[in-house]
Amino acid sequence: MSPAAADPIPLELSLTIAVLSYRRPVELAAALPLIAAHAAMTRDAHDRDLIVAILVVDNDPLESARPVVRAAETRIATTGVTLRYVAEPTPGIAAARNRAIDEALDADVLVFIDDDERPTGSWLIPLVRTWERTGAAAVMGRVQSVFEARPEPWVEAGEFFRRRRMPTGTEIEVGAAGNLLLDLLQVHRLGVRFDERLSLGAGEDSLFTMELVRRGGRMVWCDESVATDHVPPERMTRRWVLERARSHGNTETVVALLLAGSDAERRRLRARAATRGSVRVAAGSARFALGVATGSLRHQARGLRTAYRGLGIASGAVGVAVQEYAREPERVDHG
Repeated sequence: MSPAAADPIPLELSLTIAVLSYRRPVELAAALPLIAAHAAMTRDAHDRDLIVAILVVDNDPLESARPVVRAAETRIATTGVTLRYVAEPTPGIAAARNRAIDEALDADVLVFIDDDERPTGSWLIPLVRTWERTGAAAVMGRVQSVFEARPEPWVEAGEFFRRRRMPTGTEIEVGAAGNLLLDLLQVHRLGVRFDERLSLGAGEDSLFTMELVRRGGRMVWCDESVATDHVPPERMTRRWVLERARSHGNTETVVALLLAGSDAERRRLRARAATRGSVRVAAGSARFALGVATGSLRHQARGLRTAYRGLGIASGAVGVAVQEYAREPERVDHG
């Protein structure tokens, strides 16, 4: 229950940590004990009774996370933290996030963390304390990239993995769900859900948080809460980072169109996105050319980053939605 609500704060709080997983059994097995340790530490440090549970939402139709959870149950039980497993058959991250909200129906607070992320420092404690102090509907913590190998200089020069920071308590209007706390009472009161039209694309968390703020919920930043995102070598290539820039630009337009309240507003947004995207493509291409002429990796990488993001923005204006998380058809062995 939120401190901002008229109802009194209960003497006993219930918190669910939702770990979304899709075919990352090794990463999940490594993450669960760390998450459980942070959950137990937060419970023991809290002034009131705090009940903490971990919920694994497996979005793999083959339920590859089930044996991982089963193997971790005994060890995690010794911490006094409950571990649960559910399989969500509807493909896509938005469906998995909505399933987590539904399964945590009796909890006061829901915290999202992904299976390839690792909590660091005190992680959960400042996230919960920021929520209690501010009464916000959502609190977003930091996600910091950790590389399995050093990125090539071109990728480093483009600052493709640079993430924002700001003082704790700063109000924000859009957030990501990789390290996100939700006050479920406020979420339910405001009637916000993750839009499953974006399940295999990106931006479901951007749309959710923007809608939450639009309906009157406050969202604040917590700089002391840090989860690390482990970046494998295959995500450090020029092609991958540029496609991610295009996807982010596309998401920006798609989310804006979904939030539009009328056909007239959507037409204005499409025209504006087409113009903005085209300007970015031109400016980015010019900066890239300057980088080639001067031998500057920074101008080359930042120029192409701008151009690809512009391409994504403009493509969204004409109805293209990048399916960043599109899946291969399931192979079924009929014997």
